[in-house]
Amino acid sequence: MDSKTKKILGFSLTGLVALVFLMSGIMKLMGGENAAEMAKGAGGESNLLILGIIELCIVALWFIPRKGVVAALLSIAYMGGAIAVHFTQGQSVLVPVIIQIIIWITAVIRFPELGIRLFNKTTTN
Repeated sequence: MDSKTKKILGFSLTGLVALVFLMSGIMKLMGGENAAEMAKGAGGESNLLILGIIELCIVALWFIPRKGVVAALLSIAYMGGAIAVHFTQGQSVLVPVIIQIIIWITAVIRFPELGIRLFNKTTTN
């Protein structure tokens, strides 16, 4: 894959991940119709507010080039927690796992040094 294709794919996937976290964060902060159900699963409305703020911080960090790796690691950890909550409450973990996979792919495409460190993989530009 040439560098132009990697850049386009990286920015497209970054936009997708950011959109998922942006929509989820706004939904948690606005308190739509599913807010009561989410609040019960998240441990209360104050936790829902904190989770929404964290999600919006992740979105902001994704678009700061020097903080992108931090955003990737933070979003990976956040989704790990979401998977654990879904699992313990008997909900399907399919959607959080798919989002987690997309985050990993995005991180490795956007930050080849992360792929080298994690998978001991060499990259070609």
